[in-house]
Amino acid sequence: MIKLVDFFGSLEKEKVASLFEGQFPWEALKKLKTFLNDIVPPIPKKIPLRCPLPETVLLTVEGEVIPLKDLEFEEEGYYFKGERVEGAILMAGAFLGSEKIFFEKGVKVEPFAMIEGPAYFSQNTEIRQGAYVRGSVYTGAGCVVGHTTEVKNSIFLAQSKAAHFAYVGDSILGAQVNLGAGTKLANLKFNKKEIVLNIEGETIKTGLRKFGAILGDGCQTGCNSVLQPGTVLGKSSFVFPGRVAGPGFFGPFTKIK
Repeated sequence: MIKLVDFFGSLEKEKVASLFEGQFPWEALKKLKTFLNDIVPPIPKKIPLRCPLPETVLLTVEGEVIPLKDLEFEEEGYYFKGERVEGAILMAGAFLGSEKIFFEKGVKVEPFAMIEGPAYFSQNTEIRQGAYVRGSVYTGAGCVVGHTTEVKNSIFLAQSKAAHFAYVGDSILGAQVNLGAGTKLANLKFNKKEIVLNIEGETIKTGLRKFGAILGDGCQTGCNSVLQPGTVLGKSSFVFPGRVAGPGFFGPFTKIK
């Protein structure tokens, strides 16, 4: 039977650690939206919603909104009226569609990224130009949601990256996962029925009609690879470029060529 240690190391530093207390890792996806709605505070009212940001601002960890043009930048960071300030940089043209969005310090949101809530972005995450975050998304520290990448109802653990042209739907990326350009984590079968897995001869009903993939810590996918709905990869597994993987469970250190 699969175990959490097949996928993830320590989860202690992740805000979502409590979501992984169930028997199977995909149980976290069922609870993610409610969890985020509970922990994410409303974004400050000075941040305009449902329209592109008119100017680049720094949103401090205390909730103060400071136009970037009013800040001084030195090698170690930003200063406002002589005092060091820390927060997230939200660039002009970014679109926030919900008040239930939280940014830790060091987060950067580039122009024309579109974010719906609930969403929680841990420190030093990058939401790059043209990214589309459709809601119910959590990122750990140092993650990347890249150019024209679409993400919904998914968890990125620390240092995971979907940097170029990816689709991540109803999925979990372990720590230090890297998705090659054009990777697609498909989340819905043609017949739109529940995702059922066969693991070590046992049939397991996931209870999910939409379920993409789980990639354990350190997994990598090559460019233009596709993971079918219900693909579960143990830690440090590789999917080579252009390959179609899954569905089903693949143990740690698997190479799909």
